[in-house]
Amino acid sequence: MTEIKPFRIAIDQAELDDLRDRLSRTRWPREVTGGWSRGVPVAYLKGLAEYWADGFDWRAQEAELNEFPQFTTEIDGQTIHFLHIRSTAPDALPVVLTHGWPSSPFEFRRVVEELSGEFHLVIPSLPGYGFSSPVNGPGWGNLFRVAQAWITLMDRLGYERFGVHGTDAGAGVAGILSMIAAHRVVGVHLTGTSAGMPFGPAIDLDGLDEKDRERGERFNRFQSDGLGYLHLQATRPQTLAYSLNDSPTGQLAWIVEKFAEWTDPAKELPDDAVDRDHLLTAVSLYWFTGAGASSAHAVYEGMEVYRQMAQGGWDDGGEAPAGPPRGIAVFAGDTTIRSLQDGPVEHWSEYDTGGHFPAMEVPGLFAEDLRSFLRKCV
Repeated sequence: MTEIKPFRIAIDQAELDDLRDRLSRTRWPREVTGGWSRGVPVAYLKGLAEYWADGFDWRAQEAELNEFPQFTTEIDGQTIHFLHIRSTAPDALPVVLTHGWPSSPFEFRRVVEELSGEFHLVIPSLPGYGFSSPVNGPGWGNLFRVAQAWITLMDRLGYERFGVHGTDAGAGVAGILSMIAAHRVVGVHLTGTSAGMPFGPAIDLDGLDEKDRERGERFNRFQSDGLGYLHLQATRPQTLAYSLNDSPTGQLAWIVEKFAEWTDPAKELPDDAVDRDHLLTAVSLYWFTGAGASSAHAVYEGMEVYRQMAQGGWDDGGEAPAGPPRGIAVFAGDTTIRSLQDGPVEHWSEYDTGGHFPAMEVPGLFAEDLRSFLRKCV
């Protein structure tokens, strides 16, 4: 089946009523400490949950999201949801934008208008995320499989040559695309990468300059103090799934903690870094689609692949072929270090603002960096 079908978001009113009812009946834990050192503070989350229930207008957000042309298609038995915005520019370059966890294609909503003046935009939802849920079976956490699906998607849309951007897990997909479709990818642009593998060795800080040392120190702190979410998703996703699928407050806390820790360090609270309604739209999409559980399983499967690679299971015995040009943008909350990159980096940018979600936090900087890189590639 190769059909591409138009798609519109239409959450049943019963789902909205159920969300509000569940939020009103949250059984709140006692506050042990008022800070963030043990996780999201009760007082902060209560305020956010109350706004989600009584101030947040899902229907307004739904209408705004439906202004973007959306479609679904079936690839390898899996429904893939994607945004497809055609540029009015003649000979526009197609560009695939791939989000990560905990996010969705609408992470890029604030840059669509600016980028679509120059590029055709294809923005898919990772399998198990958003409206690419539910997954039709295990294995879609394997980013090699996802990259193959993206190639099929671009074939169906009639795009032979294209640029690629990815962030977080999407950066992994983008990197794989640059290997398995090197003859078709004109350039790969990355954000949200890190200084090393989460379960790998700590970063050796010797010889690093001041900025890289700071990023290395931040990565090492993340390894020692920030991997609880990943350990749980990477080892016991089904156990976690019950909480994420049954409690909107639990799902809210699970995502908000990452926005607190990964956005611009200069911003005190998550909704200082990211528009509050956009943040709650992201959480709502996870809640309505059940993607909290399915994305946790995707993380589990992705980490299984990582473990095999770490053990040498993917060693082909040869040197990786030269790929298309690569560009990396590093924002204030990132830990990416240039000297630790494998292979050449033709475009490198550093910014003193923004963080792990630059298209949401600093859309102007993100769009200009992506644009300037891709212009060099065509």
